[in-house]
Amino acid sequence: MKICQGAYPIVEFDKVNFSYRGTSQNVLKNINVEFMSHEIYFLTGESGAGKTSFLKLIYSGLQPTTGSIKVLQTNTCDLNIQLLSAFRQQIGIVQQQCELFEHLNVIDNVSLVLKLQGVNHKKANNYAEELLAWTGLGDYLKRYPKELSDGQKQRVSIARAVIRRPKLLLADEPTGNVDDNQSKRLINLFRELVKMGTTVIIATHNRHLVAAKGHTEYRIKNGEIYQQNSLKGTSSLTAQLMRRA
Repeated sequence: MKICQGAYPIVEFDKVNFSYRGTSQNVLKNINVEFMSHEIYFLTGESGAGKTSFLKLIYSGLQPTTGSIKVLQTNTCDLNIQLLSAFRQQIGIVQQQCELFEHLNVIDNVSLVLKLQGVNHKKANNYAEELLAWTGLGDYLKRYPKELSDGQKQRVSIARAVIRRPKLLLADEPTGNVDDNQSKRLINLFRELVKMGTTVIIATHNRHLVAAKGHTEYRIKNGEIYQQNSLKGTSSLTAQLMRRA
């Protein structure tokens, strides 16, 4: 993995176990993993493997049952309500289900984040317009969510998530509702974000997307996490054993 100059651990899981309240079975077991800044990572695994739970643990939507998590050099267990708000302003989140405001048009859905932070109306709209053009939605600024396809809604959600240039972007199946060409376009957008200093973690089922790009992949299986490599998709440990044989 190529580490950019000045890179640092942006997400650190230390002996993390997670189970939902009222259950004894761990969704995630003894997770020890580190994500470096200025990179794109893919998080893969079967449906129900724990990918969404993993992302929620990163932005403190869930708390670990045991162990500790540091994100942006902050222990997430130490965050109170005030600190949590400031913490999450550094993170962009793209959910599987696009939660757009139905009463706002596309440009207002995207620019609202900046306006709420006090950025003046014109400046916020100009930046939102640039981002939407970047995602291929430059002709849809005045459309409303009900007039968009699922893939278009997803791209609006991505534009909204990155408008603040977050230090960390978490994307849960961001290409699930778009075709292959749009998937490639979105990945190229994420690569541009990395050049500007954002770290990107993408949870996805899209094996073709993962295989074609050559970024680091972590796979969740049976509650554990494995780093994959280019040797026919095997885990790094398996690949080492094969080379020794």
